[in-house]
Amino acid sequence: MHLTPKIARRKLSDEVFDRLYELIESGQYRPGDMLPSERELMDTYGVGRPAIREAMQSLDRIGLVEINHGQRPRVLQPTAMGLISQIDLTARHMLASSPQALEQLKEARTFFELGMVDKAARQATSENVARLRELVGEQRRHLNKDAAAFVQADMAFHTAIAAMTRNPIFTATSQAMLGWLARFHAGILHWEGNEETTLMEHERIIDRIEAGESDQAVTEMKKHLERARALYTTNN
Repeated sequence: MHLTPKIARRKLSDEVFDRLYELIESGQYRPGDMLPSERELMDTYGVGRPAIREAMQSLDRIGLVEINHGQRPRVLQPTAMGLISQIDLTARHMLASSPQALEQLKEARTFFELGMVDKAARQATSENVARLRELVGEQRRHLNKDAAAFVQADMAFHTAIAAMTRNPIFTATSQAMLGWLARFHAGILHWEGNEETTLMEHERIIDRIEAGESDQAVTEMKKHLERARALYTTNN
C-alpha cells in the first residue's frame, strides 16, 4: 500500500506571518500604518514573543514592513526596487556558480536594453538627453584616472536610459542586471583604448535618441552591447 508523507507541523511564526501578510494584502493595514505591538499580537494570536518577532523579521526581509527599535513595525509601500532586491543574493550565487547562467544573463540584458532604448528614443525629453550627455562627460573626466568611477558612470548611463521609459520596473531591473554583471567584469573592462570606444558608442546612442530615431538607436545600442559582451568573464 502506498503511504503519503506525514503532514508537517508548521512553526507558529509561519502561522503568524500568514495572518499578518493577509491583513496587509487585503488592505486592512496600508502603507504607512503601524502594526499592533508585540504584546497585542501575542494576546491576539495566543503565541509567545519569539513567534511574533520571527514573523516580523520575515515580513521585514521581503520589504513589507520596516522595523525600528522602540517602535511598532510600519507597513511599507511595495516598490519595484524592493522586489528586485529580494532576489539579489540568490542571483549573485547563481551567476558565480554557473557559467551558463552568466551567458543567459548577458543575453537577457541585451534583449532588455534594446527594448528600453527603443522606448526611450520615442519619448525622450531635452532634459533626458542633457542628463545622458552629462553622464558621458562624467565618464570622460574619469578617463585614465579612476576606473571604478568610470564604471559607475557607465552603469548610470544605462540606468538613465531605463528611467526614460518611465517604468520603475525597467529601472529596477536595469540596475540589478548591471550590478550583477559588474561583479564579473570590473577587473578587465579597461583594456587600452576601450574606454574611448565606450564613450564614442555612448555619444552615438545619445545622438540617435535626441533625434527620435528609435530604430537607429537600437542599432547603435546593439553594436555597443555586442562589443561589450565579450568583456564579461566569470573572474571576479
